Amino acid sequence: MLYSIIDIETTGGHASGNRIIEIAIYNFDGEKIIDHYHSLINPERKIPVFITSLTGIDNEMVADAPVFADVAKEILSFTQDSIFVAHNVNFDFTFVKTEFQNINIPFNRPKLCTVRLSRKIFPGLPSYSLGNLCGSLGIDVQNRHRAAGDAAATVSLLHKLLLNDSEEFIHKSLKKNSRETLLPAHLPREQFDALPDTFGVYYFHDHKGKVIYVGKANNLKKRVISHFSGKQNNQKSQQFMNAIYGLSFEVCGSELLSLLLESHEIKKYFPVHNSIQKVGGKNYGIYQYEDNAGFIRLSIAQVSKSQQPLLSFRYISEARTFLLEKVRTYQLCHRRSGLQTAHCSEIDLCGACKGTTKSIAYNVKMKRALASFTDDNHSYIIKQAGRTIDEYGVIVVEAGRYLGYAYIPNDLSGSTIEELKPFVNRHPDNRDIQKILAMYQRR
Repeated sequence: MLYSIIDIETTGGHASGNRIIEIAIYNFDGEKIIDHYHSLINPERKIPVFITSLTGIDNEMVADAPVFADVAKEILSFTQDSIFVAHNVNFDFTFVKTEFQNINIPFNRPKLCTVRLSRKIFPGLPSYSLGNLCGSLGIDVQNRHRAAGDAAATVSLLHKLLLNDSEEFIHKSLKKNSRETLLPAHLPREQFDALPDTFGVYYFHDHKGKVIYVGKANNLKKRVISHFSGKQNNQKSQQFMNAIYGLSFEVCGSELLSLLLESHEIKKYFPVHNSIQKVGGKNYGIYQYEDNAGFIRLSIAQVSKSQQPLLSFRYISEARTFLLEKVRTYQLCHRRSGLQTAHCSEIDLCGACKGTTKSIAYNVKMKRALASFTDDNHSYIIKQAGRTIDEYGVIVVEAGRYLGYAYIPNDLSGSTIEELKPFVNRHPDNRDIQKILAMYQRR
């Protein structure tokens, strides 16, 4: 078996918009180096100062170097019928593949990642960066952050991995149905393998265990692998992949339950790599209070955690439309119903503004209107499948306000909201939740 151990230096950290400035290849048969290749490459653009300070490669050094198209045939020849090996292989492979794509040449090779293999074969080390890993394993590294030096160190690392691979992780990684090289370099394979093929919510964690992304899935395993099987040549994708050190999940009974949990968790953890639903507008609620004159009054305000509204709506316009209908039906005061700030404009319907209707008489009408708020259209239960065959899921909405969801054992019947309330996993109501429920009802 032939391994092509490759290291590159580049103008930046992602293949989209950056170029290779140096490449080194060592062809290794598992015991000895049988050939090697090294070249500076003219990136046809300026090398950033911080790259020069890191690698020592400056614009003058690459001015007379060949461009990638000039060395493409040599690289193809050197890696022909071999396994592409690198430390964090997806980074190097993506750059090389992109360079070939730029000159309309396809490039595909089987891959091995020495970061992932080291985590399997040498578990428990303090760091798996190339420099620290070589220090832990007693590998001498010369010319750090230069392609030839880092590639040579990776050859020594691969040799140690081959010698210590008692469980044949390398052989398993090279199987066609293995997804090993698709996964981020720092993500443990066993965490991915634990994913079930069912509805749920998944969480990516950074090196400190912090949640950096939350997603929902109809099939957890397929959805998670889809993050890593597409293009990863832009800066955002590279940063995302490099930041993933852990994976956890929670099984849900249905797509709707997954959507509701995902929305809640995004707002709870505020993950850096989620772009939607983190802030999202709060929805609007109708609130009740009594003024100094003894009149029951209503107001429209954004829903908060401290107060529970009588009803909640996705938009303020929906709340106003609802109240306007009640005002007309029960002959209420526009101002005392939260629809106007000045005196009621429809004085013929409103004796309160005239002073001819006392608070006791007015409150009788208001209480009739309030009683109509809690009709069946605003309070309901949605029954869903459970996580197992021994349970079912329920989503509870009371007076237009989402309370949360619960998983109920099959032998426990609950047909009313009051019966189900003690079991509900309470979640805040908000505009995103209301959108999800409205979408479900439209379906």
